[in-house]
Formats: sequence, structure tokens, C-alpha cells
Amino acid sequence: MELSTARLCFTMLGLLAGLASGLEITSTGQQPMEKAKGQSVKLDCQFALAPEDSGPLDIEWSLLASDNQKEDKVVILYSGDRTYEDYYEPMVGRVHFNSPDPKKGDASINLTGLKPTDSGTYQCKVKKAPGIRSRKMQLIVMERPSKPRCYTEGPTEEGKDIVLRCTTSEGTKPMKYSWEKTSDGNLLPASAVMDPVGGTINVRNASAVASGTYRCVASNRVGREECTLYLKVTPPPNTAGIVAGSIIAVLLILIIIAIILFCFCRIRNKKKYEKEICNEIREDVPPPKSRASTARSFTVGSQRSSLGSMSPSNLHEYALKPQYDKIPSSEEYERPPSHVPLPPASATRMAGPNISRMGGIPVMIPAQNRDGSIV
Repeated sequence: MELSTARLCFTMLGLLAGLASGLEITSTGQQPMEKAKGQSVKLDCQFALAPEDSGPLDIEWSLLASDNQKEDKVVILYSGDRTYEDYYEPMVGRVHFNSPDPKKGDASINLTGLKPTDSGTYQCKVKKAPGIRSRKMQLIVMERPSKPRCYTEGPTEEGKDIVLRCTTSEGTKPMKYSWEKTSDGNLLPASAVMDPVGGTINVRNASAVASGTYRCVASNRVGREECTLYLKVTPPPNTAGIVAGSIIAVLLILIIIAIILFCFCRIRNKKKYEKEICNEIREDVPPPKSRASTARSFTVGSQRSSLGSMSPSNLHEYALKPQYDKIPSSEEYERPPSHVPLPPASATRMAGPNISRMGGIPVMIPAQNRDGSIV
């Protein structure tokens, strides 16, 4: 009795196991898939139903949370002969079933326009009562390197250490850099040390042989980009000549400034001197020439008046008066009164009666002192 009961239990367990193993996922396991940003990927999930699986078919794709404290995100769902593609907002419009009728055994999905945030572990779960199966796969979305930039660091002179650097702003790590010389036999200088991780190549004690064209290639598992650089190693500059030229230039500038200041001071002093001369009154300046001309006009007018009043008979006596015939010069006029010559003693004055007898009209001449003033 106990033996038959045991056999019955084993039989029931076998039937349950057979029922449970009716649904199978036939897709083979895959390694983590690596795709580049912007590409598309197909997540494969093929299944087979058993005659025992008579319940409704449900297919669910979800993105498993990397942290146990977070919940899984349903990406797409097929249930009741209907597809639901708007469960996960970041993938709306980018996720679709590979087959228009998934119940025929193809539960695969396609993801388009991949983003780095799409990376993670995806689970395909197929349910058709009483059978249920699931499969997990990992997707890694990588960013291919952007166009790198090649440049040099430090002076490119002979005898110096020259560093060639290659950097890229975008790209999923790990990133690998490689340098090669595309000219002069494609051989790097013997003193060159390359760093494939940092993207640098150090040319120590560079010489003119190191000049040429270099190419850097930045790559990761999903793509590669490159840039080129032309290196020209120049002779060291003439330091003595540069210093001498600088000194000469400074001296010329100082000389020009000194000349400008000297001319400015001269002009300023000259204007100041002319201003002082105009305001100064000198005592030894001779009187204006107008006084001499006035004296001449007065003397000539007097002579003409005297001559007009005389008759021809007494003109010879007037000729005896030399002091009235000569107009004093400017020197004689400016001479002090003490040096003015006196009229000659031989000259006789003509009396008034004599002038009347000769037909002339006597004229009264005012008395004057030795200084010429009227008394």
C-alpha cells in the first residue's frame, strides 16, 4: 500500500513537471551586446508552445533595475492580442516588436536610436498558462569617439622636449590612442615615448629629424576617429641678438623722448622771454623819430615865413646866418643842450629899422633860453 502511494506521488510530480515544461524559449544565450550611440539593436526572444499551454499569451519586456531598492521598468507589453508600446517614456517611439504577430513564436524587439541611458539588463518573459519562461540579456550602449584634436605642448625647438597630445571630448571609455608618423618612412623618432591611455607622445631632445606629419587614432570598442599634426622643429633663437635689439630699441625711444622734451622747454622759455621783454620799459631807448621830423617842419616853416617877409635887397644878409640855413640832424637834436653849438659871434642881428627901410616887416621872435624853452 505504501509502495503504490509513493508511485502515485511520483507520477503526479512527473505530470506537473511535464505541464510546466511545455513552454520553451528557444533562443540561444548571447554575450553582452555592445552597440554604438545612435545605432539600432535587436533583442532576440524566440519561444515554442506546447499543446498543454492553453491559457492567454502574455509577453513582457522589462529593464531590470541595477539597484535592488528600485523597481523594474516595463518597456513593452503584448497581452490579449494587443501591443502596448508606451509603458516606458524614455523609449516611446523607439521600441517595437520584431513580428507584427508575436503569438506565432517571435517575442523579439527592436530598439532604434540607442542612447547611453539605454544600457542595462533586459528580461523577456513569456506566459501562457500553465507555462511561463523568461530570458535575460545585457545591452551596453557605447559612445564612439568624437573627432580628436592634435596639438603640441611646449616650444618646438631643437634640444627641447616636445609633447604631442591627442584628446577627444566624447567617447565611452576605455579609450585607446595610437600615434604614427606618416612621413619619412613612417618611423617614430628613436627618443619618442608614447602613452596609449593619455594620448601623448613625448619626443625627448628633439632634432630636425623629428619634423614631419603625425597621425593620432582614438578608438574604443564601437568606433574610431583620427587627426593629423605637422611638426616642425626649428633651430634655437639667437638670444644675444634679441637682447641687443631690445636694448637699442629702448635707447632710441629714450633719445626721442629727450629731444621732444628739449624742444618743448626751448619753446616755452622763448615765449616767456618775449613776454618779459614786451612788459619791460628801458630808459636808454631813443625817442621816436617823429619828434625830429616835427622839429624840421617847424624850422623850415619858420624859415619860409622869414623869407616871405624879406625883400630881395636884404637876402644877402640872411645868407650870413648859417644857423638858420641848416636843419639839425637827429644826432644834433638828441644832443644835450649843453653841447648845442652857439651861433657865430660875427653874425649880426638885423635891427627892426633896417628891416623897415628894406621893405620888410619886423617880426617879434620870442626869447629863448639855452635849453630851447621860451622865456
